Amino acid sequence: MPSPQQARAQASAITSGKAAPETEVSPSSRLRTLFDRPRLSPGQRRIAQYLIEHITEAAFLSITDLADRVGVSQPSVTRFAAAVGFSGYPALREKLQSIALGTLAGGPAAEENRGNELQAAVDAEIENLENLRRDFADPARVIDVGRQLASSTPLTVLGLRISGSLAEYFAYAARRIHPDVRLVTRGGSVAYDALLQSREAGGTWVLAFSMPRHAQETLTAIRVARGAGLKVALITDLALGPLADEADAAFALGTGSRLVFDSYAAPGVMCSALLQAMTDADPERTQARLEEYEQVADQHQFFLKD
Repeated sequence: MPSPQQARAQASAITSGKAAPETEVSPSSRLRTLFDRPRLSPGQRRIAQYLIEHITEAAFLSITDLADRVGVSQPSVTRFAAAVGFSGYPALREKLQSIALGTLAGGPAAEENRGNELQAAVDAEIENLENLRRDFADPARVIDVGRQLASSTPLTVLGLRISGSLAEYFAYAARRIHPDVRLVTRGGSVAYDALLQSREAGGTWVLAFSMPRHAQETLTAIRVARGAGLKVALITDLALGPLADEADAAFALGTGSRLVFDSYAAPGVMCSALLQAMTDADPERTQARLEEYEQVADQHQFFLKD
């Protein structure tokens, strides 16, 4: 009889067919699509990131106010509008307002029902998960990246500073279904050695995590990995910027930022989705490894009996 984890692996495989389109797309997803231009300058990426993070307010700013908020010149805002396909800032602002007004459809009642700060933090995470659910309407990219991670032997998982907790969770679970998972949670030369050794051993992919505040050493480690010939999948909260630019595949997810320390509901679910995609990529290996692990766990009494 399969263990509960084996049963879940068998029953929860991701279907490869594209689901019917959702009737509502998240504002952040719409903006990322709108600003998806490969040659945006660093200043233009800063404008795009500000608009993504502050859409309900930024959509109603004058060009002067927006430039001041971002720390760029007014001509930079005008050039940004042209770079993303608009005749000028007024046309871009009109589009932004149509997106922002959709997010405000709940009106004042939504604010009144927000509750206390802890409830507001939960509400923010619910919104992050709803956005992720919309992104999962087409799981093709998750399936593809999961397949690539499953085929990389060894597979390196990188998470420095506060991102280490997500990396440790992913690596712990991935070791149940993958023969060689190498966790890197220290930066500098330690990370460089691990990445170079992984490539020399035949590895092809690194899964990296970068949560706020983003560590410079994470960007450096990703560049070392790329320079060594490794491909990089990235789980982060930023769709734009140097980290996403360096990655071969980036998943930008909302994080909870209402409390003193961030919470990671959506990145946690993305970890589970990629793990599921890895199990689906090689179901025979998955089942064999889970069965072997259950035998060892029973023999050595790893877990309490339910």
